[in-house]
Amino acid sequence: MKRLKKRNDYVKVARGARTPRRGFLLQSILRPAGMDEEAEADARFGFTVTKKMGNAVVRNRIRRRLKEAVRLAGAKAADSGRDFVLVGRRPALDMPFADLVSEVVGAVRAAASDKTRPRGGNGALKPAPSEEEKGP
Repeated sequence: MKRLKKRNDYVKVARGARTPRRGFLLQSILRPAGMDEEAEADARFGFTVTKKMGNAVVRNRIRRRLKEAVRLAGAKAADSGRDFVLVGRRPALDMPFADLVSEVVGAVRAAASDKTRPRGGNGALKPAPSEEEKGP
């Protein structure tokens, strides 16, 4: 499993699609094909847990459970050339590990099929155009 390590990479992924799950929020973005071969490389994963989730012991335990779930199954289900960030939530701490793994795999596959909710420029969802706006 390749990792995201630079803040700039996390910021780019935050502008991508979001796939909410009970134990985490999966953010994903397709790396643009450019001059380098990195865009064609394996999927990269990043992990974050905010201080709202609890003290350092709790946050680290959530992060470790998410990392292991990705290592066991999520990385295999991920498309190459895509970046993912898992934002841990409190339920990831208590839910059975098998359920957490299946949620990670399901979220990664959903992100790969682009059935996730796109984000607007200011973080809000874009409304669908009405019949009048569509025109003839």
